[in-house]
Amino acid sequence: MSTLTYAVHDSATMLRRNLRHAIRYPAVGFGSAMTPILMLLLFVYAFGDSIGAGMGGGRDAYLNYLTPGIIIMGVAAGSMSTSIAICSDMTEGIINRFRTMDITRSSFMTGHVVGSVIQTMVCAVLVVGVALAVGFRSDASPLEWLAAAGFLTAIAFAVTWLSAALGLISKTVESASNKPLLIQFLPFLGSAFVPAESMSPGLRWFAEYQPFTPMTETLRGLLSGSEIGDNGWISLTWCAAIAVTGYLWSRSLFNSTTTKRN
Repeated sequence: MSTLTYAVHDSATMLRRNLRHAIRYPAVGFGSAMTPILMLLLFVYAFGDSIGAGMGGGRDAYLNYLTPGIIIMGVAAGSMSTSIAICSDMTEGIINRFRTMDITRSSFMTGHVVGSVIQTMVCAVLVVGVALAVGFRSDASPLEWLAAAGFLTAIAFAVTWLSAALGLISKTVESASNKPLLIQFLPFLGSAFVPAESMSPGLRWFAEYQPFTPMTETLRGLLSGSEIGDNGWISLTWCAAIAVTGYLWSRSLFNSTTTKRN
């Protein structure tokens, strides 16, 4: 077997391990879907009429506007489970056991990241299901839905690598659960709930230049069948930058941590 074949085999083994943990302890993974779902229900039923009227529509129109931002928030919320799982493994001594086995060094992180992306996408499906149940309607074609799924996977992949690094720098599981909160709520400070044009100048500037605003607008365009404009390539550039930063940071932290413990 080649080195690549061994790496793929070991990564698949680690992936099965992480997925079994997710099935055994579903509260951690599916818990990340509860916050966006609750936010969806709160804003639609408590504020939907007033906000929708201010945007020139009603509750149904606001639900269609809000749902893409909530889905993005759900994908970002999946980063918390990644950080917790990696910190737990790093602090409970399982790394020492893996070090005694003949496994590829990179398979540990690869298994965690791929497993977390799968869990995040399952949670995103739950959020979409709730949105459809309360009245969300999309004009997207099957191809646009497929593009939206691929786009969300790219976002999940990027933020998962970043949250993996946050888990590696955390000393306790508690701190690992707190560090990704900024990632989770950053969409809230973008155009997820209201258009950036309606914000005060300082907040509007922040909303326009942070990564989750073009991501939200891209998904909104895909699900509504409208034009995306420059938001598509800007979003993919952000995804690539976040993924590369998270990957290099995680690899550096993991290598230095395991080297120190040898």
